[in-house]
Amino acid sequence: MGSTFSGIELGKRSIMANTDAITTAGHNISNASTEGYSRQRIHIKEFDPLYRPDLTRADRAGMIGQGVDVHSIERVRDEMLDQRIVGQANVESYWDTRSNYYTMLEQIYNEPEDVSIRTNMDKFWEGWQELSIHPESQAARQAVVTRGETLTETIKQRWESLSGVGNLINGDIKATVKEVNSLTRQIAEVNEQIVSSRAMGDNPNDLLDRRDLLVDKLSSLINISTDQRDNDEFMVHVDGKILVQGSAARNLELVPAGDDTGYSKVIWADTGKNAVFSGGKLGALVELRDVDVRQEMQSLNSMTMNFADLVNDVHRNAVGANKITGLDFFVQHPFVENTNGNFDRNGDGELDSSYLFRFTGTNQLDLQQQVGIEGVMTLSGKNGNVEIPYYHTDTVETVIGRINDSASEVKAYLDRNNNLVLKGTSASDSANPDFVIRHVEDSGFFLSGYAGILGGNGAANAYDFARADAVNSLNDNAQFAVAPVFNPSAYIEVNSAIKNDVMSVAAGYMDPSGAAPLGDGRAAVEIASIRNSKIMVGSMKTFDDYFADSVTNVGLKGEQAELNLASQNAIMDDLRNMRDSISGVNIDEELSEIMKFQHGYNAAAKFINVWDSMLDTIINRLGV
Repeated sequence: MGSTFSGIELGKRSIMANTDAITTAGHNISNASTEGYSRQRIHIKEFDPLYRPDLTRADRAGMIGQGVDVHSIERVRDEMLDQRIVGQANVESYWDTRSNYYTMLEQIYNEPEDVSIRTNMDKFWEGWQELSIHPESQAARQAVVTRGETLTETIKQRWESLSGVGNLINGDIKATVKEVNSLTRQIAEVNEQIVSSRAMGDNPNDLLDRRDLLVDKLSSLINISTDQRDNDEFMVHVDGKILVQGSAARNLELVPAGDDTGYSKVIWADTGKNAVFSGGKLGALVELRDVDVRQEMQSLNSMTMNFADLVNDVHRNAVGANKITGLDFFVQHPFVENTNGNFDRNGDGELDSSYLFRFTGTNQLDLQQQVGIEGVMTLSGKNGNVEIPYYHTDTVETVIGRINDSASEVKAYLDRNNNLVLKGTSASDSANPDFVIRHVEDSGFFLSGYAGILGGNGAANAYDFARADAVNSLNDNAQFAVAPVFNPSAYIEVNSAIKNDVMSVAAGYMDPSGAAPLGDGRAAVEIASIRNSKIMVGSMKTFDDYFADSVTNVGLKGEQAELNLASQNAIMDDLRNMRDSISGVNIDEELSEIMKFQHGYNAAAKFINVWDSMLDTIINRLGV
């Protein structure tokens, strides 16, 4: 039979349950503005009845209830929605990061028209045109030198601006890697606390909220996914690799990139392998630094290198008013002092490579003439060597166009003497040096007997930079130039010998007397004509193509980042609003819950008061 005092216990359970419910609602209200907090709900069930349906139960109808019990306090959370948010957050932060940095790049290219590189280069060409009209004029020569100095300063200023953005991104990468390591370590620590709490039968709602908040922050930095195993082991993955497993977390590490930039690369601390991320802030930063900014700097270097090389090629073969010849107008710093470009690439003390930038053939060619021979040229490319066929019906112009349209990192054109020129471009792979021709081979005779660049055909006569004295593979009379020091746009300047004596500026070509004929401005005309010549600056045919392409490229990529960011913001706003509607705290709703359970508390207290009165009657008054 039921206990005389069972009602007191029943009322006590009701008071405790209503107290827990009011406390839970108060906890929700207190954390209404707490980041990452999920509202909690108390789950109440009836307490086990006094009599169970077995052979020992009393001979009476039904079971006597014993009140209420708090089954659990759980947070309101949609795990599928959480996974969608984690999966999308890295895309939003990726485009947000790109948009922010492309705003900086756009500001670099949005120069005032009167001080831009393009304007100063136009003035430089105009100076040569003026000199071609007045080849004896000292003032015209001074104008060329002054405008050349202004142009080089503008080029160096843009390089410094691009380099500054690259350095800023590199610093941001270092900070982001530290933040990733901190978050993964915290997630692992919270995982351990959650497992310990659940092992004791508790439901660690606040710890789960803490972990979800950390995962949300981590998902904005790198592209992660999460997984909950049956044994309560929580895991974080990134591109199929385990980042956090239970209480264990992998760390990222920064090591020198090993190139001329001085930047750091991200590796896995436990394996030493490169850590590559396809999304998130860190993925965007690495891509911006190693691809976008690097390409902009390479494009500027390509323009500068070819610009200086072409002007110098004409100028050193012309003569100044003071009868001085052989001077380069712009200073060029060769990568190595060795005249054959030999270089110790692996640092073992032995010369093992050849760093050459340009080859010039010995034979004069006609663009419209059919080559009349067949073969396959093999040139170094972005991802290994590239094969370029040519046929006997092809014209010289067709073959040159096929080289320039290929994926090779070697470009071709005919110079002012109609000799074939091959030039190395900037390298797509950072492991390869810029402006170095790495491989040239021809199964036929176009590059050897026809153009006069190689000494012979076939693999045995191929030029390959991965050996010293590779120049021995060239035609005996072919000209070549040693590759420049990295980043020529950082150090380009007018030759000090010309600045000290402007009469050294060459306007014409030397006659038998050792001076230019009176009124000879042919060299000045030739330099001025470079402005619109097809000189293949990287993938751009003229300098005007370079300026148009560089501004358009930055503008379009900035626009792309802004549009994709707006799209992702809209998607994430919908997802976050949906999560807030499910997990967010509504003050009015919580107040109504408090009022409901307050009435329950008062009723339970009244019930205990009535039961106390009944007990008082039984104990103190019965039988009196």
